[in-house]
Amino acid sequence: MFDSMARVVYRHDGQVLLVMRLIDGHPATVGNGMTIGFASASPEITDAWHEAGIAHGGEAIENLPGVRQSGLGRLYLAYLRDPDDNKLCALHRMQD
Repeated sequence: MFDSMARVVYRHDGQVLLVMRLIDGHPATVGNGMTIGFASASPEITDAWHEAGIAHGGEAIENLPGVRQSGLGRLYLAYLRDPDDNKLCALHRMQD
């Protein structure tokens, strides 16, 4: 089902997959308009994921892993680019 912004949202077992048109209007390429996100059980697991990604050829991008305030509350985030240049994110929702 499309929402008002022409996005398709799939929800299953507490997880979400969102597919949408590119915001900037440019063609889709690796890393343009795409982030693959993973839910994480804790900041420690998020840090371990980030460290393992770097150890296996990934590149740290964005800011260092840490807490960020968003419209969804406090999130612990870590971002990487994998060796194929895909943008990856691990996310843990912080308890307030």
